[in-house]
Amino acid sequence: MRLQGKIAVLTGACGGIGQAIVDKLVKEGACVLAADLSEAGLADLHDTHGDAVATRLTDVTDYRDVQAMIAAAVEAFGRLDIMINNAGIAQPKPLIEHDPERDFDGVTAVNQKGVYHGIVAAAQQFRSQSSGGVILNTSSVYAKMASEMTFSYNVSKAAVDMMTKCAALELAPLGVRVCAIAPGRVDTPMLRQYEALGLWDHIHKEQMRRTLTSPSEIADIVAFLVSDDANCINGSTIDAADGFESFKFPLLP
Repeated sequence: MRLQGKIAVLTGACGGIGQAIVDKLVKEGACVLAADLSEAGLADLHDTHGDAVATRLTDVTDYRDVQAMIAAAVEAFGRLDIMINNAGIAQPKPLIEHDPERDFDGVTAVNQKGVYHGIVAAAQQFRSQSSGGVILNTSSVYAKMASEMTFSYNVSKAAVDMMTKCAALELAPLGVRVCAIAPGRVDTPMLRQYEALGLWDHIHKEQMRRTLTSPSEIADIVAFLVSDDANCINGSTIDAADGFESFKFPLLP
């Protein structure tokens, strides 16, 4: 078990990818403070994993709440080794129909500001422990691609990539490693929003394997990235998109 004895905090723990990450981290030997806004989802995680998982209702847009989340992990497990900033939202909508406060500010507050809060709070905890650690941010393949109806999401994830690079540089002297994972099309409730738009079959066909990536496949990569096996990966965003960004939609069957 690569993460035996490690203590991790994970935001967005009750989403499709988040739940899979919790399952994988525990399987690899870690204890996890799972944070989310879903009380029922957090209760299910604790029921599933018992004492290996502590939970806390957390609003990542509120820095004091994020600080309290880190403090809760330290109180429960004694320290912090891994911070995974996974919380994110998407609200597909044509740009010309945006209400800026709802359709830009709301997405940015969670996807960008929430990651920033997690980076700063975790870094301060690592410094107080006089120990190194790992911060992993959830980006997206859309950080590097323009797409319809996802203006705010794409912009926020591009910011995550740059925050990852800048944080890695500044925190390296503390022995803190910072990297990111960029999933592509993953079969989650967030992506299922496109089902109602009649795009579900099209989305499947745009993958090299002609099927969506599973949350557990993303969790496997996350477990590697936060382990000592990935010590040379720092400041980088690792694509996990089944080649989606690498080819044009095939014309032939």
